[in-house]
Amino acid sequence: MRGIWRLAAITLLSVLAVSGCKRQQTAFVPPPPPQVIVAQALHQQVTPYLEATGNTVAYNQVDLVARVFGFLQDIRYTDGAIAHRGDTLFVIEPAPYQARLQQAQAALDAAQAQAVQTDAEYDRQASLGRTDFSSRSQVDQARAARDANRATVMNDQAGVTLAATNLGYTQVTAPFDGMVTAHQVSVGSLVGANSPTTLATIIQIDPIYVSFTVSEQDVLRIRAGLRQAGLDEKQLNKVPVELGLMNETGYPHKGTLDYASPTVDTSTGTLMVRGILANSDHSLLPGFFVRVRVPLQAQRSEALLVPETALGTDQAGRYLLLVDKDDVVQQRTVTTGARVGTLRVIASGLQPDDRVVVSGLQRAVPGEKVAPKATEITASLANPDKS
Repeated sequence: MRGIWRLAAITLLSVLAVSGCKRQQTAFVPPPPPQVIVAQALHQQVTPYLEATGNTVAYNQVDLVARVFGFLQDIRYTDGAIAHRGDTLFVIEPAPYQARLQQAQAALDAAQAQAVQTDAEYDRQASLGRTDFSSRSQVDQARAARDANRATVMNDQAGVTLAATNLGYTQVTAPFDGMVTAHQVSVGSLVGANSPTTLATIIQIDPIYVSFTVSEQDVLRIRAGLRQAGLDEKQLNKVPVELGLMNETGYPHKGTLDYASPTVDTSTGTLMVRGILANSDHSLLPGFFVRVRVPLQAQRSEALLVPETALGTDQAGRYLLLVDKDDVVQQRTVTTGARVGTLRVIASGLQPDDRVVVSGLQRAVPGEKVAPKATEITASLANPDKS
């Protein structure tokens, strides 16, 4: 039995040794290279942009104040409503001011009547004085009385004007078309007691301003662009400006520049610029943080564009992954320019015939071979709104 067990063990060891040798002799088959999508950069003319961030500003904004003393009698608008120029928004108790106007008018009527009498008396005394029937002293007294009553008439006319003005101030009206904020005082409140009382604020947001700052270098670019377009600095309203909110794609709001500060801030090296945009749908409100760009139409040039998603970033800056003629991935540092739609201008570091990895970047490892599949970058990506 011992011999049988020994023979079986030897046989088993022989089988294991042979199978191990066969495994070692089997050739290793590497996996196929990963597939990536490549494309050549889109070559087309682009308009360079001056890009900045800014804030929207109301075209007009005024506090509505009580300019006369009295009790607030009526509020004639709904909080947040649109008011038109001349609309009455608040009424301050007008009765006392109506009475003062009547008093001033009565005083003026009396003064005018007195003036008629003194004018006639002076004419009579002057006529008698020329025939020596009246003394020089009587003529001078008549002239003085006439002039004093004329002065009284002028003073009382001013009193009527002042009383009428104060009566008008009891009607607080909208100085322009705009949206009126919530009222800050209630009916029955005493207003204008010690100083003008703010009742509400009216804000005009159509059109609306956008205010932003540009660097000194950008100022020079704008001035150069104006010269190339045959414009001077007085024709800023012909320079377009485009605006986009933080939750919007692109720059859907269009307008023009309308003001540039005449001086550069020496502490920051920047200059304040303002644009104006139509806002009939009130989609823009004062105080919004916005993205702004100014197209420099006179400086259009040829450029290479790639999808924004194809760009990577490392310590050296922005880079692209390229596939060479041997289908090996290379990393190329590039200089980027303006964004155009969903594409980005590549200012330097890229050749027109380079194959750029536009999809499957996570599978593209620099120095490793890949299986590239070609596609095209279409012009519609540069103008997504028109596609």
